[in-house]
Amino acid sequence: MGHLLRIGFWGSLVAAVGLLSPIRAQDSAKKSQAGDSELSQSLSTADYRKFQDWTTFLSKRNAQAYAVTGSKSIDESAYVSIGGIDQWVTIRGQDRDNPVLLFLHGGPGDVTNPWSQSYLFSWLKYFTVVQWDQRGAGRTLRKTGESIGATMTIERMTQDGIELSEYLRRHLHKERIILVGHSWGSVFGALMAKSRPDLFYAFVGTGQVKDFKEANAVAYKLALQTADALGDSDGVAELKALGSPPFKDGNGWQLLYKWRRICEGAETDRFLGGLMGLAFQAPGYSIRDINDWLDGQVLGGQQLFDQGTRLDPKLLVGNFRVPIFVFQGEHDCSSPTELARKYVESITAPRKEFLTIPGGGHFVVFMKSEEFLKELVARVRPLAMAAN
Repeated sequence: MGHLLRIGFWGSLVAAVGLLSPIRAQDSAKKSQAGDSELSQSLSTADYRKFQDWTTFLSKRNAQAYAVTGSKSIDESAYVSIGGIDQWVTIRGQDRDNPVLLFLHGGPGDVTNPWSQSYLFSWLKYFTVVQWDQRGAGRTLRKTGESIGATMTIERMTQDGIELSEYLRRHLHKERIILVGHSWGSVFGALMAKSRPDLFYAFVGTGQVKDFKEANAVAYKLALQTADALGDSDGVAELKALGSPPFKDGNGWQLLYKWRRICEGAETDRFLGGLMGLAFQAPGYSIRDINDWLDGQVLGGQQLFDQGTRLDPKLLVGNFRVPIFVFQGEHDCSSPTELARKYVESITAPRKEFLTIPGGGHFVVFMKSEEFLKELVARVRPLAMAAN
């Protein structure tokens, strides 16, 4: 189920629509119950302890490998009062004098804190990187429980992001910060930047979304093109029989997800498949954090998917009073690259740039993190350094 939900952008998260139905979820659980029971009976307590010993060893090793050191470094992890609730925030960097970069994770609910250390470690030389488990996700979800779902609206979460940005300015003694939003995070990141330009040196979107319905429709066309290019006549027939989204149930979204994966290539599959292993090895994290990570994606899909499809795209365009950058994967089949290009063309801003990162897909910010960092350092960091 976790891999099914790690799709990165709204349309794929709706693969969870089938899972959101209690009846469907119960039926699925019953089918796998026998196999799971046999597996659990074959594993002894010693097996679990040995596995835990290995993850503990790897976690300690990674704590050393990814430590931030030096008199000017910062490494903080704490709950911060945001929007009337405690929300989990981590702050890491090699030099407090560096610009602060707030990273908005995708999903919704797909927290990055449990697995992103290796991907973002090199960023800490140039930025103080802040990661945030958003309302209803990760450790924030653990603190509040699922009852918080009733408060999960795009408007509320945008305001949460603004409150966090104000806190970071005070706490870290910065005039402004840099905002980077991935996928779902690119949506309310753009809303934050448009609403409060005084808080930000720049907004950087990746896996950028403007219109969820249009993105899903184009992703469907890309899926058809991929199946046709591969000569998969059965796949073409299956997709044509399904028709363009929206789909009537989760099966349609699962099929689209399958072809979006194929469209982006095997590297994306390897990336997604490896995240669970990284989470098991993350310093200070446990199986409970992995459950919170996955539960947050389910809750996020339940509470925010329909809101996303109803969101007026006009709210994300128009005039921005802050520099806007979009660094898009060259082959993003979830938030199609050409739509992201057109989005940047449609807005006005003091400065705007669109670029593609070769070989990248929807998760380019992680899978090509060094190339992404190179562009941040060359194009965005100087805006903050010049102001300072």
